[in-house]
Amino acid sequence: INAEYMGHLILSHRQTSNLDKNTMPPKKNNNSKAKGGSKNASKTASKSSTTAKNDTKALMDSYRNATGVLESQPRALDVKIGGFSMTAYGKELIKDTMIELTIGRRYGLLGSNGSGKSQFLKCLGNREVPIPDHIDLFLLEHEAPPTEMTAVEMVLEFAEAEKQRLETQADEILEDDPESPLLQEIYNRLEELDPDTLETNATLLLVGLGFTQELLAKHTKDLSGGWRMRVALARALFIRPTLLLLDEPTNHLDLEACVWLEQYLATYNRCLIIVSHSQDFLNNVCTHIIHLNEKGQLVQYTGNYDRYVKTKAELEVNQMKRYEKEQADIKHIKSFIASCGTYANLVRQAQSKQKILDKMEAAGLTEKVQTGRSYTFRFTPAEPLPPPVVSFHGVGFSYSGDMKDSLYTKVDLGIDMDSRIAIVGPNGAGKSTLLKLICEQIQPTEGSIRRHLDLMIGRYHQHSNDSLDPKKNVLEFVRDSFPDNKKEEQEWRQLVGKYGISGARQTQVIGTLSDGMKSRIAFCMMALRCPHLLLLDEPTNHLDMESIDGLAEAINEFNGGMVLVSHDFRLIDQVAKEIWVCEDHAITRWKGDIRSYKESLIKKAQRQKAKNNDMENKFKVIQL
Repeated sequence: INAEYMGHLILSHRQTSNLDKNTMPPKKNNNSKAKGGSKNASKTASKSSTTAKNDTKALMDSYRNATGVLESQPRALDVKIGGFSMTAYGKELIKDTMIELTIGRRYGLLGSNGSGKSQFLKCLGNREVPIPDHIDLFLLEHEAPPTEMTAVEMVLEFAEAEKQRLETQADEILEDDPESPLLQEIYNRLEELDPDTLETNATLLLVGLGFTQELLAKHTKDLSGGWRMRVALARALFIRPTLLLLDEPTNHLDLEACVWLEQYLATYNRCLIIVSHSQDFLNNVCTHIIHLNEKGQLVQYTGNYDRYVKTKAELEVNQMKRYEKEQADIKHIKSFIASCGTYANLVRQAQSKQKILDKMEAAGLTEKVQTGRSYTFRFTPAEPLPPPVVSFHGVGFSYSGDMKDSLYTKVDLGIDMDSRIAIVGPNGAGKSTLLKLICEQIQPTEGSIRRHLDLMIGRYHQHSNDSLDPKKNVLEFVRDSFPDNKKEEQEWRQLVGKYGISGARQTQVIGTLSDGMKSRIAFCMMALRCPHLLLLDEPTNHLDMESIDGLAEAINEFNGGMVLVSHDFRLIDQVAKEIWVCEDHAITRWKGDIRSYKESLIKKAQRQKAKNNDMENKFKVIQL
């Protein structure tokens, strides 16, 4: 996308605005009145739809309850909430802890699957705790709605609403407290929303998230859910709220867009809380880590993810030393007291030692370090098959059937039992389509694909969780899915427990489980089918760090083949021996590892950023 196209796009946008106002974001005007019955009907329908959505959201969030007390100053930019507790589905997830959020810090929120990370973000996003009104926040939870607007228009609509909100807030503060330090922050943000550069900046932002000229021209109703999620992310990034809450923002991005977002958020100068399973992402974005531990406490650490791991390990070593010393002292004192018996000359010494014990217990004894559970599940060993188990011969594919619209042509490749392949490339290039071709979900438009007759494929895709019955509990669903597998209930419990689903969660209704827990069920189901070849399409989207490590270990121990599509650089680095790049209507082998591929993406993003800056400067000159 060059400067000429940028100018053409914005001029076309303005011409379209003059011809058809209905396709543009509504602009508020105190003197304007409704024009025409159709517009009134449209507004009424839109209002009813919004009300219905809000009612549904309120109903969905009614299972959650939170308490807390604001301890920071009402007009302060930083937020401090004490005595914070949160329950969901009757289970206490966070217990009497402190929330401290400071402007300029970027927090990575960590915790095991089901610990309550997403619920915590929703609690903040819905203001279920006393967050001051002047702290504007945005929770990225759903994709942008399908409308007649383009992505650029939708971002501009959101920016216009934010501009009007800031102007209103500034007027209110001027009346109440003209000396408030909040005014300067508001004026700085209004300056960022300069009308002369809004369209240019909105387009550049969307381009960074992977939008092409064709996608920018489409209405959001014609975009997939993944691309509408990018529009929603662009809206949040564009207005730059005081408190930005992102729950797995990279789930719908390709590796190139992940690199761009990583670099963008690394300079976010307000307050950010992000849930992510990517260690690379957390290392390069976060200044602090918040760990939601097994006790339901929010523990803060300074530094990025690697610094957090090192600091936590050092603290646990010191804690364990204190615990062992205390236990040794207690054992020695109790042994001395027991040896005193009823001898009159020793009773006073025993009483003195007992007082020491009482004082130690009153002051609080050091607790033993509770190590997080590691998940060591395994895929069932596969029977060997002679190579190749899958082979492509001159394969080309087009969803329309016309090879002029093909995703790729003349693909010749082979997959064996010892293959460890990661497929990378931009969204829409055909990575997931290639997996569908391998498992015969779709057929090639040209060429042929040969598979071994005995080949069994285990497939995980981004909608695997949706195939689980939300009304059954975990044990019922797994057992009913394999009626020919006659096992005792205890055997089923042990099998499911290997995937980190233990205790009461085994009899919990699937619909009430977190997405991470549902993913574990999907992996359990896949392993029980005894596959020769694993096809994994974004398997880490809802997994925590421990589960990802467990998955990597299981893949490396598996004696069958694997083809992986993922945006998690670390997982690819752990399990992939080959990198296939799906781009420009072809599939080619990358000469290097995933780290060298990421370096190439970073350099590409830097070149693009330089071009964008040059383009923006040229456009400003054109405007002048």
